[in-house]
Amino acid sequence: MDAASAHGSDAHDHGEVDFLGGHPALDALNTVQLVDGELIDNWQSDADVAAWLARHDLAAAAKKPRLKAHALLEAARDLRETARALIDARRAGEPLDPRALNRFLAHAPRTLELVVDESGEPRLVERHAHGTPEQVLAPLSAAVAQLVCEADFALVKQCENPECVLHFLDRTKSHRRRWCSMAMCGNRAKVAAFRRRQQ
Repeated sequence: MDAASAHGSDAHDHGEVDFLGGHPALDALNTVQLVDGELIDNWQSDADVAAWLARHDLAAAAKKPRLKAHALLEAARDLRETARALIDARRAGEPLDPRALNRFLAHAPRTLELVVDESGEPRLVERHAHGTPEQVLAPLSAAVAQLVCEADFALVKQCENPECVLHFLDRTKSHRRRWCSMAMCGNRAKVAAFRRRQQ
């Protein structure tokens, strides 16, 4: 999807959309939005992907690699569509083809390091190699695999607004969440329903 970055009254900005999915794999899907009937990709550059990974604490602790221009962008988009195919299949109860995700996971070796912080408390930190785009994306690949294997897919939903393509993990107590966000699509649906009643 090569559309320009989302700008405009109906576009959700990063702050609104970044964490609506409730899981990094779903948040990655949500980097594509439907704006005025057109799919808009918020990942337009390597820097966009790197910034998104950092905001989601998925930037593995390592020096920034020197990658070929657009390599991270292309790999991230490929991983996102791999995740979308697996998530859609799980939601539909269809057989899974794990080969594409396994190719990403095969490029994601990690080591564990015990780190003692300034207060003297120990914590375990994952370290990933960063020589390839797939290695940079290793934490996201692992998050996708974790969602596909462990999530209750009755709770993985798509916003009920027909003009929205955002996904979310319904963590509400009643499990009746219908919208990506009440502030966005929920309120729009209420206004539309009110207008229909008035006509």
